[in-house]
Parts: sequence; C-alpha cells; structure tokens
Amino acid sequence: MAQGYFITGTDTGIGKTWSTVALMQYFKHQGKTVIGMKPVASGCEEIDGQLRNEDALLLQQHASVDLPYQSINPYAFSLPVSPHIAAQKAGLEIEFNEILCKYQQLEKQADVVLVEGVGGWLVPLNSHQDVAALAQQMDLPVIVVVGIRLGCINQAKLTFAAIQQAGVKCQGWIASCVEQDMLMLEENIQTLCQATEIPLLAVFPYSNNLNPEYFSRKFVMKL
Repeated sequence: MAQGYFITGTDTGIGKTWSTVALMQYFKHQGKTVIGMKPVASGCEEIDGQLRNEDALLLQQHASVDLPYQSINPYAFSLPVSPHIAAQKAGLEIEFNEILCKYQQLEKQADVVLVEGVGGWLVPLNSHQDVAALAQQMDLPVIVVVGIRLGCINQAKLTFAAIQQAGVKCQGWIASCVEQDMLMLEENIQTLCQATEIPLLAVFPYSNNLNPEYFSRKFVMKL
C-alpha cells in the first residue's frame, strides 16, 4: 500500500497547496511515484462545463500518474465559502465513504499519496463531521502547514493541541512564510519550535511564484 500523509493548515490561504506540491517533488527525488489529492474544494471555476479548483489542478499537474480530475477532487463547489455551506447550496452532502473509496483507488497507483485538506483543522465538511474527522477516518499521519504571520503562534498552538486531542499522529509542521515583511520572522518560528515537540520539517521563504524544485530542497527532516 502507498505511504500516505494528510496535509492540514492553521487557516485558509497559508500555503497548503504549495507545500503539498513541494512534498510531491521531495518524494520524487527519492525515486517514488506520487499523487496529490484534494477531496473537497470550494471556490471552483467552470472549465469546459465542469467545476475545477485551481489547487486541485496543480496537484493533478504535478502527479507522477495521469489521472482524471474527478479522482483528484471528488467534491468541487462553486461558492467560495465553507465547504459544508457550499455543498448544502449545491444540494449535496459530502460523504466520507466516497472520499475513502477514491483514496483507496489512488493508493494502488503510486508509492505516496498526499491528501490536502480544506481550510483549517476544524472546518466543517457536513452537518456533523469536519476536517479532523476525515483525517481520523483516513488514519494518515498529519503534516501541519503554519502560515507565518501575525497571530500564527496562537493559531499553530491551538491546531497542534486539537490534533493531539484527536489522537492523530502529527508527523511534523512546515513554516510557510506568507508575508513579505513579517516582523520578527525567525523569532516567531523559534517560539513555535520551543512550544511543541512536533518536528519542524521545513521553512518555505516568502515567494510570489511556486517553485517546487526550490521548496523541495528546504526539508531538514527526512520523511
């Protein structure tokens, strides 16, 4: 079976997708085939009559295996809102069994499958389940992407505590520098290193452009 990881974050828009693509490149350097999956995405655009998500398309583009879009992103919604609301407005409910079925198909086709969550750890996916519940059911080690900006220490510590409470293994965290002129950048990262025993896997400097090769060489801990 494939090696799998669940990629979550401290918030939306903090570099989960870029981090996932960097991880894909990292594993390719190890000679492994890799697939990225984004089970749920909102804020999708219609392309050729089908809803497509920009992040999911990036994962599809960088995969070692040529796969249909639906395998990468089974739940795509047009409204740029919380996925449980977007699904409700679309007249659908996000079913975990559907996601697990797609994942099981993917893990037969590559050495590594990286599953990117939506938003943060406790984002609701339906009326009674959230991202944390999905990670629990998928039973994958979690990698947390921390958007390094004002407020990140609080957000990261809350996320780490919630993951621990959920009883899910946390493999490590990535510092994603999302602000060009972040004050006391190194001090913030160091504070988080001291606040948790979860290992820091990589620090991704601020960048306007996705460079998977560059980011893939920033990992300081072996996965």
